[in-house]
Amino acid sequence: MRDNYTADDIQILEGLEAVRKRPGMYIGSTGQEGLHHLIWEIVDNAIDEALNGFGKRISITLEKDGSCTVSDEGRGMPYGTHSNGMNTLQVIFTILHAGGKFNSQGGYKTAGGLHGVGASVVNALSEWLTVEVARDGQLVRMEFKNGGKKIGKLQVLGPTKKTGSTVRFKPDAKIFSTTEFRFPTVAERAREEAFLLSGITVEVNDLRGKKPVTESYCYDDGLTSYMKYLHEDRKPITDIVRFEGDSSGIHVECAFQFTDDNGEKSCSFVNLVRTIDGGSHEVGFKSAFTKAVNDYARNHALLKEKDKNLEGNDVRDGLTTILSVTVPEELLQFEGQTKGKLGTPQAKPAVEAVVAQKLAAWLEENRTQSDMLVRKMMQAYAARMAAKKVRDEILKGKKLGKKEKVLSGKLAPANSKDSAIKELFLVEGDSAGGSAKQGRDSHYQAILPLRGKVLNTEKCTISDIEKNEELNTLIYTLGAGVGNNFDYRDSNYGKVIIMTDADDDGSHIQILLLTFFYRYMRPLLEQGMVYIALPPLYKVTKGKNTRYCYSDDELDALRKKLGKVEIQRYKGLGEMNATQLWETTMDPASRTLIRVGINDVMKAERRVSVLMGDKAELRRKWIEDNITFTLEDSFKVE
Repeated sequence: MRDNYTADDIQILEGLEAVRKRPGMYIGSTGQEGLHHLIWEIVDNAIDEALNGFGKRISITLEKDGSCTVSDEGRGMPYGTHSNGMNTLQVIFTILHAGGKFNSQGGYKTAGGLHGVGASVVNALSEWLTVEVARDGQLVRMEFKNGGKKIGKLQVLGPTKKTGSTVRFKPDAKIFSTTEFRFPTVAERAREEAFLLSGITVEVNDLRGKKPVTESYCYDDGLTSYMKYLHEDRKPITDIVRFEGDSSGIHVECAFQFTDDNGEKSCSFVNLVRTIDGGSHEVGFKSAFTKAVNDYARNHALLKEKDKNLEGNDVRDGLTTILSVTVPEELLQFEGQTKGKLGTPQAKPAVEAVVAQKLAAWLEENRTQSDMLVRKMMQAYAARMAAKKVRDEILKGKKLGKKEKVLSGKLAPANSKDSAIKELFLVEGDSAGGSAKQGRDSHYQAILPLRGKVLNTEKCTISDIEKNEELNTLIYTLGAGVGNNFDYRDSNYGKVIIMTDADDDGSHIQILLLTFFYRYMRPLLEQGMVYIALPPLYKVTKGKNTRYCYSDDELDALRKKLGKVEIQRYKGLGEMNATQLWETTMDPASRTLIRVGINDVMKAERRVSVLMGDKAELRRKWIEDNITFTLEDSFKVE
């Protein structure tokens, strides 16, 4: 690095060059998530047309050559000469922050696209892109290549009576780690859009296989159908409640239902764009919901004067919510280009006003269900307070008993008192546990061996969990409670690391533990505190030199580089001595950890309930749709 730093070091990235230089700023990542985000940038434009009353069908086609085509029946993009002298299609697809959604005269009353970068970003990150527009009785086409650097002239293809836009693009393999679109991923998102676009058909076609595959979605009752879909394998304890209303120019639609599950599940949308990270509309919903329930409980003497108000976690335990708001373009504020969080401050009081009015009316009109829910919430509150009291006493050293005795025979604790730096390794088997205990850094690393497979907590109750020695020990080790009583801030460890053998049994144990964390300690996942350790598959020796390989591809590459070598395939963690386990899997300087998180609560909910639940037919269908088995019994999860 040079010591001098001058004006010559300042670069100006022209046009779409900035997108190609830092694609993650615009689409989140260059992996699968970012790849599919390209489709939704184009689909969002089609949805904006449908949202404003133009067109009844949106089509997405995965083409044989790896490209994707998105078609709509909207008004068609403008293609005349822009005020800057360029063709308008060229402006839309090559200039950032160019679009028709920046003012109320721009052609959209409401729109999910705000920044005007969607189409140009897709062009920037594609090998090539073509756009065909049917408008004003003409069908025209414009072509772009090399990330929008090469621009073809506008071609007039002939007269037409149709209207709409068709965009076809091929992602650039130099940008993305993979350019293979996943049909199940696209179809699932398309179904979600159709739930929100009542009466609009969203179609997905896959032309890449031997036989074309088509899924078409259209729903007339929108959010109600969506809730039924989400709960097809759950046990509801209330009816589906749906209402809508307007406040301060913002339209609010909501559906909710309680099930016998633990925890809260919600998904929210703004102008049909999924807000994975929530925002002001979700804050408004939660505060209004909690207040309405407490007001009802007070008015009907379910809560006495001496009782404290119910808290949000207790009120929303077992609640599934779908919230969809429509915000006028002049008020619309997203945080980040990927539109994951709504920043519009006016959305909070608007949602509060609608939910307060509609929910209060429902509670009064459905007294039997309302009283049952309030009693359930009061029980949850009482149980949480009792558990907190016990936990506080234990932390103060006032209460010792059987659990501590069981724990002392299993856990190898860390010496540090700083929970933020401490790591808890959940290790498969006593043999691996022994190596881990010897190889660890005892200052901050604790080891808890697990004997056998833990319970499938998707199929059992909290009472079953409390009777299970392995899970009970884990709960006590973490020291942060369980279920409604869990608080990640009380955890004795900043990291929980699952360390199992690299085989089917090890993968099964990982899934069972993750199911437990998801159902009964979800904040651990939401806060990014759960990890999976990646032990090596092979030890490769040549002469006095030893290397470790973590995949078959890595092994093949090393063999080509080194020639004849001695290879040891590790069948389990127990085959490594303490030094090897530390060097390969536990040492922060050299280990590889996978952080487990939740990007989409509703998708996670479906995956866990389908794959770990009781309904074999749903599980079989998911496996058939998402996993491709080869002759070697390897598989690829879609």
